[in-house]
Parts: sequence; structure tokens; C-alpha cells
Amino acid sequence: MENKHVGLLLIGVSILLIGIVFLFQNALEEIVASTCTAVEHSVSCPMNEGINQQTYLSLGIVGLLMIIGLVLVFSKPKERIVIKTVKEKKKKLDLSELDAKEKEVVGILEKENGTIFQATLMEKLGIGKVGITRLLDKLEAKQIIERKRRGMNNVVVLR
Repeated sequence: MENKHVGLLLIGVSILLIGIVFLFQNALEEIVASTCTAVEHSVSCPMNEGINQQTYLSLGIVGLLMIIGLVLVFSKPKERIVIKTVKEKKKKLDLSELDAKEKEVVGILEKENGTIFQATLMEKLGIGKVGITRLLDKLEAKQIIERKRRGMNNVVVLR
């Protein structure tokens, strides 16, 4: 629910409670008037003071509810910040200029969702450290892949 609706609901409940408080006050005054033994011309019944205190306390609580309701009705809701992410369209890779091993590297990267550790790629291709480094250097120069350092390992990322 919005703050405004909650505030209006609180104000409505407060008005209802004010009516109930006054109904109870009238009922209690009638009960006290019929049962009070200290009714003389100059002395009022001591129970009337208790009824008045209870009424003022109840009205104070209801007034507090009314104030909270008014604050909620007239307060501005917080603005929501909407951030749109724009997905970059992936370009179709031109594999016509690549040799067989380079095409194989691109194929493995596509199967692995575009990222793989260099050591894992080396195992899959069966190439040594020097061979994989040269192969990845060529692909990096053609801007097909990118190598990122992760601790002691490299991660090969398809661009």
C-alpha cells in the first residue's frame, strides 16, 4: 500500500475511535450517575474525574494516530531510481582469416560461455605453454580474445 492510502486509513480509524470514546464516556457517565452514592447538592461523584481522565487519555492516543495519518497523507513518497542496462549486441565473429587452431580456440570459448582458464585451454588443445601463449597473442592482436590476470592464472575471454 502507498503511504497516502495508509494515512487515509489511519485517519478513518481515528474518526471511528473518537466516536467510540464519546459513546463509552456517555455510557459510563450514565452508569456513574445511577450508582454514585455521594450525590449531594455541592459534592460531585469522584468517579466522574476518573471518567474524564480516561476520556482525555483516549482522545490523546487517537489524536496521535490522526497526526501520524496526516503525516503519511501529506508526505512525498520516495522516488524510485530505475536503471536500465543496455545489452550490447554481440557481433558475429569473422573466422575466415583464422587458421585451424585459432578456430578451435574460438569454438572452445563459445562452448564455455566465452571464458576459460588458459591452463584448461592448454589441456584441451594439447599445446604447451609457449604454443598457447603464441596462439593467444595472435588472437589478441586480432581483437578476438582478451587475457585477464587472475592470481597466478590467466582467464581467456571472448570479446
